[in-house]
Amino acid sequence: MKILLVEDSATLRHAMCQYIIEAGHTPLVAESGEQALQLLEGNPVDMIIMDVEMPGLNGFETTSLIREWLGDHWIPIIFVTGKSDDEDYRKGIEAGGDDYLIKPVSKMIIMAKIRAMERITEMRDQLNHLNAELETLSQLDGLTQTLNRRAFTDQAEQQWLLAQRRQSTTSVLMIDVDYFKPYNDHYGHPAGDRVLQQISETIRQCLHRPYDLLGRYGGEEFIVLLPDTDLCGAVQVSESINQAIRALNIPHAHSATAPHLTVSIGGACCQQTAGYRLEDLIKAADRSLYRAKHNGRDQFKVDEMAAHSTVLIAHSDPFIQQTLSSALQAQCNIITADCAEEAFELAVNIRPDLIVLDHKMTSSQGQPLGEQLQQTPRTQATAQIRLDAPEPTASTTTLRHLSLPINPGQLRQLAKELLS
Repeated sequence: MKILLVEDSATLRHAMCQYIIEAGHTPLVAESGEQALQLLEGNPVDMIIMDVEMPGLNGFETTSLIREWLGDHWIPIIFVTGKSDDEDYRKGIEAGGDDYLIKPVSKMIIMAKIRAMERITEMRDQLNHLNAELETLSQLDGLTQTLNRRAFTDQAEQQWLLAQRRQSTTSVLMIDVDYFKPYNDHYGHPAGDRVLQQISETIRQCLHRPYDLLGRYGGEEFIVLLPDTDLCGAVQVSESINQAIRALNIPHAHSATAPHLTVSIGGACCQQTAGYRLEDLIKAADRSLYRAKHNGRDQFKVDEMAAHSTVLIAHSDPFIQQTLSSALQAQCNIITADCAEEAFELAVNIRPDLIVLDHKMTSSQGQPLGEQLQQTPRTQATAQIRLDAPEPTASTTTLRHLSLPINPGQLRQLAKELLS
């Protein structure tokens, strides 16, 4: 250990230094409280032996300043003084001392105290190490050893804020294992777990920068954040991942895409992060993933993040669909559906920013589409405009009603309120 000895007496400094050396440690010497504070700025120590009676800053005052400066970092401090009354002992403990020795201090006593404090320091270091390991484990997915969703989001948010300060480009990739449930059902869950481990390691090998983030976002879904990466870079990484997964050549007898395991990748690139949230970029990547899966899987789709919001229009009447689309297409990206089942699938997979729907549209089980969307975790926060519906008994920030026939100006105003 490196032990700081703060003592104004040259005779005691020499003797105490010898004791410290004989105990197998390295002494660092200060002749006053002021000098001790200066030495600590550039010389971290493991223990301090502090004389109480010194000119200038005394030992209690110096210790109080040291404790304030160190904050949560604890090191043992032993006071050495010629005073033995209870009041001085109380002052020493309140100032931040851990032990209190009365002069003259014998060699045996000081060496025993050093050994005791050394054991406490070792236990502190072991505890800090274990806490650091627990913190690391709490951030990792137990199966794949990638970041879990919470840890990924926390670290990605920090990178997002950095990108906003630097005004740099950021890309996100969503990666989904194709037909993973049939694989699990046919080959068994242990085989499925091994596959997820192989895939996560393969994705990791395709990320060549230490600040690229990889996380497990869901059961068989992974997410990648690529800071300082434009559309071309995101495409290159996506292609590399697709090819690397194919090269694993893991047999999949129940895949409708290929005889081996494949992945679908959806990516989004945000050139101007100002004015956007990380959640917006992830939703855009999710929409691209849906397109990749809808177009046959085992491929990637990467797009620039759309400047406009995405609106899903769900209505069975083509004329009303066209009227709604015409009113909103100048300010939004439009997706349409003419039945509840199609609308629900699009809402869950594409995660639009707003849904305009016929409040009478129901699923094959008779459940109103609007209620079904509000009861589904993935879409329950999505804003809705319900057409020709009675006004709700309680107002909400994500639900509006619009009477037919459609007033385009009123529709645009409602959409603007809900998308702002």
